[in-house]
Formats: sequence, C-alpha cells, structure tokens
Amino acid sequence: MSAELCFLSATELVARYAARTLSPVEVARAVLARIEALNPQLNAYCLVDADGALAAARASEARWVKGAPAGPVDGVPASIKDLVHARGWPTLRGSRTVDPAGPWPDDAPATARLRESGAVLLGKTCTPEFGWKGVTDSALTGVTRNPWHLERTPGGSSGGASAQVAAGLGQLAVGTDGGGSIRIPCAFTGISGIKANFGRVPAWPLSPMGTVAHVGPMARTIADCALMLNVLARPDARDWYALPHDARDWTAGLDAGVQGLRIAYSPRLGYVQHVHPEVEARVADAVGKLAELGATVDRADPGFADCSGAFAVHWTSGAYNALRRLPADKLALVEPGLVRWFEAGSKWTLDQYLDAVAARQALGEHMRRFHERWDLLATPALAVPAFAVGRVVPDGPPHADRDDWTTWTPFSYPFNLTQQPALSVPCGFTADGLPVGLQLVAPQHREDLCLRAAHAFQLATAHLKRPPL
Repeated sequence: MSAELCFLSATELVARYAARTLSPVEVARAVLARIEALNPQLNAYCLVDADGALAAARASEARWVKGAPAGPVDGVPASIKDLVHARGWPTLRGSRTVDPAGPWPDDAPATARLRESGAVLLGKTCTPEFGWKGVTDSALTGVTRNPWHLERTPGGSSGGASAQVAAGLGQLAVGTDGGGSIRIPCAFTGISGIKANFGRVPAWPLSPMGTVAHVGPMARTIADCALMLNVLARPDARDWYALPHDARDWTAGLDAGVQGLRIAYSPRLGYVQHVHPEVEARVADAVGKLAELGATVDRADPGFADCSGAFAVHWTSGAYNALRRLPADKLALVEPGLVRWFEAGSKWTLDQYLDAVAARQALGEHMRRFHERWDLLATPALAVPAFAVGRVVPDGPPHADRDDWTTWTPFSYPFNLTQQPALSVPCGFTADGLPVGLQLVAPQHREDLCLRAAHAFQLATAHLKRPPL
C-alpha cells in the first residue's frame, strides 16, 4: 500500500485529505521510505530533509483536520531543483565552486509559494553544473539515472526532478528550463511538465542564462502541473521581469477537450534532419489521437530557419556570465565541457551578440504571426529516446560535438528564444520500453491551450505507466 500512496496524483491526494480518508503524514512517510530505498540507485536527490518534511506533513494534517488548508497543494510532497534557493538548504548548483556553508536565508519565489501553500518540501534534486547541459551528472553529485533503464540518462538539466517524479519519490517538482530542461527530462522519463510563458512564474535570483530561462512545474499528470502552476504563478516583487499577476485557475477548463482547436503538426520543424524513427512514429500516433478527439490537425511547419546559431550565442553567453567572476582556482574546479562553453561565450563580439538578439526578435515575431492561424504547434519533444549515462550526446550523426546537446534537442530551445508556453506529455514507448514525449507549443500567454489539449490526450490514452524498479 505504501507504494500506491507514492503514485497517487497531487489532485487525488488533496481530495482524499479533504475527505479525511488519508493523512499527509502517511503519504510523507511512504514517500520518504521510497526515497530511502531507491535514491541510492537513482541519485535523484542531492539533499533530503526527512525531519523537515515530516514536520511539514504534521502541520498540514492539523490544518486539514480543521478544514483549513493553506493552499491547493497542502500536504503534497514536492522537491526543489538545486538551482533554486530554499531557506536553510544549500543551493550548490551541482558545482564544487559553491561554498555549502552559505548562509542560505532565502526562499526563491517558487519555493516560497509552495511553502506558503503547505506543500511538504522533501529536499533538493540533482542538476548538472549550473544546469548547462541536457543530461544530469556532475563532479559534485555524481550520475543521475533513468528509472526506466538505470544505464540511461533521465535527461537534464532537471533530471533529478524527472527521476524523482517518475519513480514515485514525490508527486511534484520545481524544474527550470533554459533550452528544454523541463521538457527534455519529462520526455525521457514519461512524465509531464510545462515551461510556462516567460515571466509567468516569478524567478529570483534571475538565472545567469538570462531571459531564455524559465521556472515551471513537473508532475506525472497534466492536471497536477496545472494545479502546481496555480501556486507557482503567484506574484513575487523580486522578479522585475514577471508578468502582471493573472489570478486565473489553470485547472479550470482542462476538461473542455480539443474540439475546435487548430493544431499544426510539424514532425521536423521543416529542417531537422535526424529524428529516431520510433520517436517520430509515436508522435505521429499522438497527433492522430488529437485529430480523433476532435481537433483540426494539419501537417504544417512553422516556417522559420534553423535558429541554433542564435541560441548558441545566448546560451554560451549565459555560461560566460555564470562563471566570469570565478577566480582561477575556482574555475579549475568546473567541468571541462562547461568551461569550453564559457570560453566560447567569452569570444562573441558586440555585433555578433546584437545580431543574435535581432534573430531572436525576428523568430518571436514570426511565431506570433504563425499563431494567428494555429492554436497549437505539435512536434516531438526530442529527436531521440534516452541514451547512455555519462554522455552529453548519443552516438551517431549529427552528434559529433561531444558537448553540443542542442543536436538532439532541436525541438525545445527555439521556444526558449520566443518565450512561449511549451510542454511535454508522455505519448508512448519505444520497442525497448523507453518513454517518448509529445511537445505542444502555445501562443504567448496561452498556457491554457496546451494544458487543455495535453490533458484531453492524457485522459484518452494509457501512456502513464510506472517504471519497472
């Protein structure tokens, strides 16, 4: 029974807490026991605060007994990615350059909103150093593994969070996404996650990667992502980039279905050369299901050119920004691949940087026009299924550059440049049992559209499964 509690959704948990048929303390104990049993294999968490979690669960139980929950996720186990501050816990960013002694006096906005809402905060999840790549390993915390196959990566940079959720080590997770770092690991581990519109979820301190970096929810179900977004999207004055607060309930309208939605299906964005055939087949099946459910689906590419060059300028400049103040003895501790990106970022001229900014602006304008015709764009979340741990890229073309994770993530990073909402929802498995993700991209500020379509797809399919741990 304890394992069953670990796989109940957040939505189910709060309903059962309200009905007094389940206690947050029971759930916290079950999840902590599962973490103790499985985290040594998976390395999802780099910090677990069992005493703090149980204290939060007891406080939540008392509120539910009084019929006065603190918020929509009161008593739900949740984690914080180790790029995001949490009061009293070191935020080491997967790096040996950060002093664990702190002090650590502040919650980031996402952490603060979850704590205020009564979530049971379990600990910090692993990330690659400064979140620089699409897999999760670091010299500080070691290798994080995929619950579906322990010799495969769970993706990154929110790979600890995805391994946690997929394995039943906590229902909710805070992730970050600067080039796909929510959607990549969700696709590799068969869970759901949304990169909400930039500024929807307040962030502080702001990422050194700049305005391509988003904060967002990860969970097994789209409904739980929407529930968590209700909490994370609450305002915080520290983020001067934040959108004006929208107090809507993101779970409202989830059951509206896809009837009437206009979806453009682009299996390769018009220029991607290499997509794994089983990934392409599963995504085509998923798009067919959306049409069967009543959406108007047409094959249509968005019509922009390969934007990898513009993204490389933004991302490597962010790597330079993250490391540029480190003294030489600290820089010597940084992972070589990140140092190479740092060095690349240090060499751009002002003209080159401004050209990349202009290219980004043109891409954003292009997608605004595209969405005048289309409500959603559907693509694969990734070009490949999960590959071996200990690598940044899989074998084979076009992955010759050992550090360039963008070669297998061509569908994710364009929409960090445009800042649009984009999510990954599980859409099937390869023949050897590895998950595949469908990406849905919505117009700016229209998270409701991609959440609604993904939820309808999830209700109509049976792709939410448990890994064979």
